Amino acid sequence: MTARPHREAGQALPIYITVVAGLLFLAFAYVAVGQAAVSRNGAQSAADAAALAAARDAREQLRAGLLASLSDPATWHRALNGRNDFTERACAAARRFAESNEAEMGNGPDGCRPLSDGRTGFTVSLQSKKSIGGSVVPGTEKRHMKATATAVIVPRVCALRPVEDPGVTGAPEAGRTPKPRTSKDPGPSGTPAPGTSKEPEPKPLRLHCSDGRTWDIDPKNPGEPRNLPGVTDLFSVRLAD
Repeated sequence: MTARPHREAGQALPIYITVVAGLLFLAFAYVAVGQAAVSRNGAQSAADAAALAAARDAREQLRAGLLASLSDPATWHRALNGRNDFTERACAAARRFAESNEAEMGNGPDGCRPLSDGRTGFTVSLQSKKSIGGSVVPGTEKRHMKATATAVIVPRVCALRPVEDPGVTGAPEAGRTPKPRTSKDPGPSGTPAPGTSKEPEPKPLRLHCSDGRTWDIDPKNPGEPRNLPGVTDLFSVRLAD
């Protein structure tokens, strides 16, 4: 009669060992899941930063495109809507950010490419340099997380128009006799009189934006910082799907 409790205790011991082993395995499995989540989040953060870096660099290039368009009104709409032929500098900026975040991009379009869906921006694909790390799940020590991110340049609603001279009315003042026009004086339209070769002065331009702000631009000296808004006034950069 006294030996039965000892036999029951001996039978329960393997059950306890199995339960404890199962709990330990689950604990290690949760650790592996946590490691994978941390690695995935790190790769995604690196991809987001790299895509934003490419878009911001491209936004800076839009300033040169806007300056080049001032002499050709047909290109104003394209420039203000962020249409431009971007250089490799944008993807180079993305690669630098990827490296600084312990990630590496693929070569060429596999790593960084402009969008082709009508939007202005870039898509960046990369993978983390560090593996997930060893765990109870086989193969995680050799697995590197991959991530992709897209950043777009969003133009603000702005329009560029010539500034009309308010002092020119087309009629002389009352009580004054109009001065006779010589062959060297410009005609009524502001163009040189026949027989002269002098080209008309370029008219000042005014940039109107939907938020009510305006900038007056001197086409003869457009590069002056006070003559142009900053690129952040004309374009915003954000992540997109």
